Amino acid sequence: MQIDGQCHCGQITFEAEIDPEAVSVCHCQDCQTLTGSPFRVTAICSAGDVKLTGGTPKIYGKRGDNGRMRFQHFCADCGSPLFTSGEGDQADDWGIRWGSIRQRDALRPSRQIWCQSAAVWIDAVPGLPGRPQGTCSPRAGRDKEAARAVSSAG
Repeated sequence: MQIDGQCHCGQITFEAEIDPEAVSVCHCQDCQTLTGSPFRVTAICSAGDVKLTGGTPKIYGKRGDNGRMRFQHFCADCGSPLFTSGEGDQADDWGIRWGSIRQRDALRPSRQIWCQSAAVWIDAVPGLPGRPQGTCSPRAGRDKEAARAVSSAG
């Protein structure tokens, strides 16, 4: 599948050829820390499948709990995570961060890893109340209701 994408600010753009079945969820603590989220979604590919079409990502290296060095490629301006890559015999092991892919709605994860580190509440997410858009802060909703009550009482 041909994809393209960019960082949040648009400084870094790319194109890639990926297998839409090779999309993975990772629950490891490094991914949780790097994303500020309970997991990270990545489209797995090889280095030759990715072509930068604009800008150059900054790269940060971190040795994971499995002992392997992983390089995080991100935009130095907006901080968006874009890619991951390895070293040595794993230098060709790349991944494209799902949120940077324009066609992400067509990419459904087919597996998950590091499940032992998954947030204990992750299975409850589908049952949470939700809104199609807008703020998800319960406080914001109460503040709006309070403001309406004050203005209608006046």
